[in-house]
Amino acid sequence: MIRRAGVLLLALTVVACAPGRAEEPAPTPSSALPLVTPGFPPTPAEARTRLAALKVARGVNWQMYERAEFGDGWSDETDAPGGRNGCDTRDDVLRRDLDDVRLGDRNPCVVLSGVLHDPYTGEELPYSYRRASRIQTDHVVALGAAWRAGAWAWTPERRLAYANDLDVLLATDKATNYEKSSRTPDKWRPPRTAYGCEYGRRWTGIKAKYGLTVSPPEKKALEELLAACR
Repeated sequence: MIRRAGVLLLALTVVACAPGRAEEPAPTPSSALPLVTPGFPPTPAEARTRLAALKVARGVNWQMYERAEFGDGWSDETDAPGGRNGCDTRDDVLRRDLDDVRLGDRNPCVVLSGVLHDPYTGEELPYSYRRASRIQTDHVVALGAAWRAGAWAWTPERRLAYANDLDVLLATDKATNYEKSSRTPDKWRPPRTAYGCEYGRRWTGIKAKYGLTVSPPEKKALEELLAACR
């Protein structure tokens, strides 16, 4: 009996001391595609050059737009930034845009908590996985705006990639995002004027990246936003 107890005790000790048990760090999401394209958004000078090269045209086919044309919600199965890393697109946005992020132990894709310094309003918005949030994921150039500017002619695969492209997306205040809707910069600008320059850079960068058109009033508004850059 003593010998058996000793063997049992030894076995437990070996198990408890085995390396890599319990203390092993949780895996992190991996992808060959970063959460942002290098060099995005373009500098003010680059944005002005790209804006000058964009085709100017009025939006068309707006009456044909449906959200479903861009896929059914978030998808990781694209070659856009952040794609094919095993994480939901929205979680990629939260991990990238929030500060003081705490990730899930079992699923490190999931953001459990963090703080957003909202680019549109300047407000500090806390985030908790288990509570209702004021944070929403915004398509800077909204899907409807992209549709009118040329996305109506794309393949379904290209529209799906656009809808999940992290260069196109920002974590923002929900109410402000609703107010923005699919308006172009001639009809809506961030209430936080200090963000105007970056907003113009992002909007222009997205339009240039996807070869989308700009309307005459939209181009003028973007020129004003970029002229304010310091």
